[in-house]
Amino acid sequence: MSSENELTPNSPETSTPEPTNPETAVVTAEEPAKLSQQVEINDAGPCRKHIKVTVDRKDIDKLLNEKFTELVRSETSQVRGFRPGKAPRKMIEKRFAREVNDQVKTEVLMASLEQLASDSQISPLAPPDINPAKIEIPAEGPLVYEFNVEVRPEFDLPDYKGLKLKKPVKQFTDADIEKEKRTLLEPAAQLVPKEGENVAVETGDVVEADGTIKFGDRVLNELTGVRFRIEKKLALNDGVADDFDTAMGGAKVGDSRPVKIKLSESVADESLRGQEVDATFTVKEIKVLRMPELNDELLAAMGVNNEAQLNEMLQLSLERRLEYTQRQSARSQVLQILGESTTWDLPQDLLRRQARKTMSRRIMEMKNAGMSDAEIIGRQRLLEQDVLRSTALALKEHFVLQKIAELEKLEVEESDIDTEIEQIAYRSNESARKVRARLEKEDMIETLAMELLERKALDLILSSAEYTEVPLEAEQKDAEVATASAQAVPGEMTDPTAEPAAPESTGDSSSAPTA
Repeated sequence: MSSENELTPNSPETSTPEPTNPETAVVTAEEPAKLSQQVEINDAGPCRKHIKVTVDRKDIDKLLNEKFTELVRSETSQVRGFRPGKAPRKMIEKRFAREVNDQVKTEVLMASLEQLASDSQISPLAPPDINPAKIEIPAEGPLVYEFNVEVRPEFDLPDYKGLKLKKPVKQFTDADIEKEKRTLLEPAAQLVPKEGENVAVETGDVVEADGTIKFGDRVLNELTGVRFRIEKKLALNDGVADDFDTAMGGAKVGDSRPVKIKLSESVADESLRGQEVDATFTVKEIKVLRMPELNDELLAAMGVNNEAQLNEMLQLSLERRLEYTQRQSARSQVLQILGESTTWDLPQDLLRRQARKTMSRRIMEMKNAGMSDAEIIGRQRLLEQDVLRSTALALKEHFVLQKIAELEKLEVEESDIDTEIEQIAYRSNESARKVRARLEKEDMIETLAMELLERKALDLILSSAEYTEVPLEAEQKDAEVATASAQAVPGEMTDPTAEPAAPESTGDSSSAPTA
C-alpha cells in the first residue's frame, strides 16, 4: 500500500487557502530546517496509535514573520489609503491575519507530518483523517494537534524457511477435459426439458422452482419461478446453501425439498445477519443443457483449429487452476504455521475499508487463474458470505508476506508489472494496452503490484519448503457453485463494508479523528 509510508492528512473540501509559497514551509535556502516538535505516541487499540504533536511556538512565529514581511514588501498587497508596499506592518497584519494564519497552519502541519513520518517508526495503513479546518494556531503558546492512525501490526516472524507443507496434486484425465469442454460450450448450449422415464433432478440439471423461506415460524419470503443449476452449493444474492445437490437430488416435478441457507452479513434485516434459515423448494420444471455440435465455426471462435488444440488448451487451463489451488493451499498453510506466533486483532473499521480492495485482488487472482465469469461470481458470493472474516484472513496474509518481503528486500519493478499485464492480455485475448488502460481506470495497478510483491515473498518461502504430495481433495477442487438472482430476505441489501456514520466533530484540535 502506498499509504503505508504517508502521514499526510486527507483534507476536506473546506480546506484552507493554498500557501503563497508552499515550498517554504519552515525551510532555509539550502535545505529544509527541522521543526522543534515533541511527539507522544501511545497505543489506542488493535493496530491503532494515538499521536500527540506539539510544535514549538518559535517555529510558528518565525514563519508568520516571514509571511508578513513578504506582504509588507509586496507590490500586490492592497490596503485602502496606502500605495502598494507602503502600508504599515500593523495594518498588514490586521488586514491579512486570517489568510496568513491559514497558510502558516497548512505549511506547519505538512512539514510536521512529513517530519513525523521520517523520524518515527510508524507504518500507517492510511493517511490520518486530519481536518485542517478544525485546527487553529493559538494566539500564544505552541500548536498542539493529535489524532488516531491505524498502523501495521507489530509482530515477530518465526523461521519461515524450510517449512513442511502439503502439496495437493492431480493427474487430469480425459474425463476432466471433457467436463471442462462442456463448461466452455455451455454459453452456446440450448436449454431443453429433460426427457425419459421417471425424470428426476441430478447434478448439472437446471431447475425452475418456487420457494418459501422461513426463520422459525416466520415466513421471510416467497419466491416464484426461480431458476438455478444443481451444484454443490447454491449462492443467492444474500445467502448460501451448502450440499444443495444432495438436498435436491432425486426430486421430481411437484416434489418439495427442504434446504438450509446461511444468510450473509449484507441481508436486509439486520437481526437475521449470519443466521441460518429454512427454505423449501418445490420443483416446477427440470431442464438440461443440450450442447452444440463442436464444428469449425465454434473452434475458430475459441481460437483453435481443431479439437486436439482445444483439448491442449483446456489441459493448460486445468493445470493453471491447479497451480492457483496449490498456491492458495500453500498460503493458508504458511499463514497457519506463522500465525501461531503472530496473533493480533484487526479493528472493524480497517476491515470494512479494506474489504473492497481485498475482494478486487481475489477476483484478479481468479481471473489470472483462468476461471470463467460464472465461477468467479460463485466464489465471490462465497467470500461475501462473511466478508469481514475473509478480509481479516486476507489482511493477515498480506501483513505476514509483506514483512517477509521487507526483510528479504524484495521489490516489484516496472518490468514485473509489464510482464504480468502481457500475461493477462494473452489469457484474456486482449491487447496489453487495453488491459493496462482498464487496470488504470479501475485504480488496480497498485493492487497488481501488491499481488506481485506477495507472490515474490510466497515464492521465496515455497522455494525452501519441504513438500509432501497429497491427492487433491474434493473440497480443494474448484468450488462448484450455482447462482440465482434472488434474495432469501426481501428488502434493500446493505453493504457490510460501509463505514458507520461518524459522530459530529467537536471542532477541537485535541479531538482524535480516526485515520
